[in-house]
Amino acid sequence: MTRQKKTRLNDLRGLPAYSIAEAAHYLSVPAATTRYWATGQGPYPALIDVPDNHPTLLSFLNLVELHVLAAIRRKHTVPMPKVRAAIEYLREHTRSAAGRQHPLISKQLETDGLDLFVERYGELVNISKAGQMAMREVMSAALHRIERDPRGIPIKLYPFTRSRIDDAPAMVVIDPALSAGRPVIAGTGLATEVIADRYKAGESVNELAKDYERKKAEIEEAIRCELKAAA
Repeated sequence: MTRQKKTRLNDLRGLPAYSIAEAAHYLSVPAATTRYWATGQGPYPALIDVPDNHPTLLSFLNLVELHVLAAIRRKHTVPMPKVRAAIEYLREHTRSAAGRQHPLISKQLETDGLDLFVERYGELVNISKAGQMAMREVMSAALHRIERDPRGIPIKLYPFTRSRIDDAPAMVVIDPALSAGRPVIAGTGLATEVIADRYKAGESVNELAKDYERKKAEIEEAIRCELKAAA
């Protein structure tokens, strides 16, 4: 086993941690779509490299990749071969080894790579300049919800908890080092699942905010993360 492979396997960010259903739930993407992106279908290969296929389990890095992929497709539903071609184009023009392995979450994509990708993607799917600008805004918003280490590798993800992204708060975070990588209220170790379970059991948002000594808005966002429109 190579040193690079050992490093990847020993890093929490690359370990198998999420089922297809969990990833789909956290990212608000249909499970069937998530499975297709993660495992492929028939002659069409997966768009990401998952660490375990028996059963299929995704890593934190995979989760971040799917977060970005969902943003790419938010504005325009296009044939997957076109998406695949755009990703390969990005891979070929990414400078770092880590970026070539995970082109959708390369640090370069946040800078000059974003314009490169959007322009190429627009050409492939015949999106107008206005459409490309809209896509760039969506992708930029998604990329800004990724926190990175000094090497540019993602360490935290602030998933979208609402359908609108222009004013979406970042109160919930997924950190592979906290709560086994399950969503928590940012700045705490409070799992959103626990809060949502108590809410479903009948406790009010105000009661939960008082009990956990958190702002009401944080409790509402935790509930929204798990139950979406419930809060």
